[in-house]
Amino acid sequence: MSRAVLSRTAREPDRTQRYGPAPLQAYDVWSPAGATVTVVLVHGGFWRAEWDRQHLRPMAAALADAGLAVALPEYHRTGMPGGTWPAPGDDVARALAAVREDDDLPGDVLLVGHSAGGHLAVWLLHRPEASGVLGAVSLAGCLDLRMVGRLGLDDGAAHALMGGTDWLDTPSVEADPCDLGPVPVPVRLVHGRHDELVPLAVSTSWLTRCGTAGRDQLTVLEEADHFDLIDPDSEAWLTVLEQVSALTSRVTT
Repeated sequence: MSRAVLSRTAREPDRTQRYGPAPLQAYDVWSPAGATVTVVLVHGGFWRAEWDRQHLRPMAAALADAGLAVALPEYHRTGMPGGTWPAPGDDVARALAAVREDDDLPGDVLLVGHSAGGHLAVWLLHRPEASGVLGAVSLAGCLDLRMVGRLGLDDGAAHALMGGTDWLDTPSVEADPCDLGPVPVPVRLVHGRHDELVPLAVSTSWLTRCGTAGRDQLTVLEEADHFDLIDPDSEAWLTVLEQVSALTSRVTT
């Protein structure tokens, strides 16, 4: 599993915009000329403080090179003050609202998230701030939060997010997309067969329980791992762009 993309340099954003009073409540913007869609790109890292939005800059720049405006928000994460749920969700909802009010960005919005960011992107579809978005693309997303917790992924990352383990015994958890049911707009899931950090079963579970037949789709990349999906230099990148294009084609054509 190559982690080269995590430390790869990329061009700086065109600007950084605040969405709240905390120092980290900001989003970076790439604004290519002629863009008609804004991708709100939510980074992963198992909701942990040690992973910030910097590692998705190569992906953000590549999406901008493909003609899409990109907003890459930061959010509170575990291991920092105020990093447990619901703060991460509240932050990305607030960031999404700010992006949609940003007059310098296209009004049509697509959510794209990787790993923990996939969880947040699909979770956002249940929020009023996401009303009218084009849909979401989840890349190896932690969409079944209970499964992530039961499997103890990343040394108990879901328990750290939820502030303990009692949440697993509750009948419904507002933080878990699987408990929230179907979403009103299309979702495209992409997952690598060789993902050693988030098993394919996590995406399959959401699609089985919450997906809308004939609309929501899962693409399994037989040779891809967890980080290939965010690496513009990987063979998986073309598929990622295809799934993004599938949800933006009515706007860009």
